Amino acid sequence: MPSILLSTLNARYFHSSLGLRYLLANMGELQADTALREFIITQRPVDIAEALLSARPRIIGFGVYIWNVAETAQVIAALKQVRPEIVIVLGGPEVSYEWEEQAIVALADYVIAGPADLTFAGLCRRLLENDPPPEKVIASAPPPLDQLVLPYRLYNDEDIAHRLIYVEASRGCPFKCEFCLSALDKTAWPFSLEPLLMELGSLHERGVRQFKFVDRTFNLNAKISARILDFFLERLDERLFLHFELIPDHLPAALKERIVRFPAGALQFEIGIQSFNATVQALIDRKQDNARTEDNLRWLRRHTQAHLHADLIVGLPGEDLASFAAGFNRLVALEPHEIQVGILKRLRGAPISRHTAAFDCRYNPYPPYNLLCSTLLDFATMRRLERFARYWDLIGNSGRFRHAIPQLLGDDPFGRFMALSDWLFAATDQTHQFALERLFDLVYQGLIEALNVDEPTARETLTADYRASHAKGHPAFLRVDAASATRAAARSNPLTPRRQSRHA
Repeated sequence: MPSILLSTLNARYFHSSLGLRYLLANMGELQADTALREFIITQRPVDIAEALLSARPRIIGFGVYIWNVAETAQVIAALKQVRPEIVIVLGGPEVSYEWEEQAIVALADYVIAGPADLTFAGLCRRLLENDPPPEKVIASAPPPLDQLVLPYRLYNDEDIAHRLIYVEASRGCPFKCEFCLSALDKTAWPFSLEPLLMELGSLHERGVRQFKFVDRTFNLNAKISARILDFFLERLDERLFLHFELIPDHLPAALKERIVRFPAGALQFEIGIQSFNATVQALIDRKQDNARTEDNLRWLRRHTQAHLHADLIVGLPGEDLASFAAGFNRLVALEPHEIQVGILKRLRGAPISRHTAAFDCRYNPYPPYNLLCSTLLDFATMRRLERFARYWDLIGNSGRFRHAIPQLLGDDPFGRFMALSDWLFAATDQTHQFALERLFDLVYQGLIEALNVDEPTARETLTADYRASHAKGHPAFLRVDAASATRAAARSNPLTPRRQSRHA
């Protein structure tokens, strides 16, 4: 039985913890006495505790993140009730800052605040030698990257077959965007390239074809980025898929000439726009050349086959509804394949908190710490925007409504989709768990009733979209007689907005 367990609760089964694998790779002589145990947040805490206790460990280290802190606290509480002598060590971004009042920290024995790659092994040595440190919170600085043992051999066959494989070519970020914990970094540090490429080659030989790079700024150093792209171009096949996060206003010729050589389905770029408002950008210390960003997005869309996933944030200090709407419309015009509309979160330790008083920002006190309201966006407006984001993901980002998009967005994408969003919520009082047939019927009726699209056009475009989806159902709008289709839909699922019906 191992004396030390490394554990975390992932959001989904297909996720894997790169951080825990770094810890395991750098345990030194303790590696043989250490084991990795990953779970998912949908498992019952008592079942997770049982699985951990069955190994009879002396020390358990938990990776704690915004998405698993509540569930992890329940697991630790159960462990401490049954085996209070087990030493619980916490690490991860959620417990590296503002730990004084956190319930999960009160349950634990030690907290490593900061990168724990080498510090965790050192703590375990002291604990096993009965020389425990007196302090509960252990500050840990970023280690020199050339001192780290790379963890990629610790991805096992099951990981390669069923899970995302995360890799990194660098750590840190030179930018100071205040909504992000990377604003606390002094710069970005690249890993030594040749050892990294050897590890990537080994993963490729073992069958890995999907590589998700977690670097904040993959294209910061064009020479390194070009070498990595060359590495994969030499191994190009129909199954290869690469995910990178790009700085939007930095795309030198050396990268362009390589990006155009990748076929469709091989590249995905996550591009953080966040806001096009120059005043907001300056307020949160985000340096971004908007004109160059737009030029780069246009070039990527017109000249490459890369899948473009662009991000916007609702609720940034200084950005009101009109400003966000203008930014959304500006981004839609650039035609990225997906637009992720996120709600501002006050991450523990992030400098965004310095604007809380000035804009009277009120955040959810529980994860995910999302903005509830501010002087610029009241609570009702924030709730509308949250629903807008959810419906946009279901409809705009799904890829199922390509023919209907022109009718859905028109010449005012934000205004029209917000009107559809308001109508959808009034009609259903829900934002989740839509069956595909019902979603198509709802969009059909929403086009007609909320967006004033004529019925033949709505029917024609949605028929093309539904058939392209290869779904085997038969939604009401597909029936030949439009009137009977509408009546059938109403009988199976009344769509008259509930708020109106209560006052009829």
